[in-house]
Amino acid sequence: MNGEREHPPPSPGLSGWALRATVTVHAVVAFGQPVFAGVYLTGNIGGLSWHATGADVVFSLGLTQMVVAAIASRRMRRWWPAVGSALILMAETGQYFAGLSGLLWLHVPLGVAIIASLAVQFVVVWTRPLRTLSRTVEGDGAGVIAPVISDA
Repeated sequence: MNGEREHPPPSPGLSGWALRATVTVHAVVAFGQPVFAGVYLTGNIGGLSWHATGADVVFSLGLTQMVVAAIASRRMRRWWPAVGSALILMAETGQYFAGLSGLLWLHVPLGVAIIASLAVQFVVVWTRPLRTLSRTVEGDGAGVIAPVISDA
């Protein structure tokens, strides 16, 4: 090494940790949905009610994740958490109503896409730095970087 000290990666902050927690819970619960559908398809009629309840929980978590991601995106000044969460929520909305309507030709592929998207999002939020970006202080002409204390 060239004598420079290595600094630990910056903490993701409260909004970053909230995003990680929400995406993790959302992904874990969503991964249960194919299991419940499989229980129903093997002949256990109770699996359908589990799948329906799971759909309500997954959709609610999708809404929660959207709110958390919007806040995190604003704090981090990054677009991808909010946009990715919005796309997943739109897919979940379509899948939810396709399932209620019995449109399995749409419901199943959307489910696969949602699971894949949540898996990618899970990996991204746990491997990318989620730090709040600093703001350039205006008016001094030096372009000094200062931490954001308040959004007011």
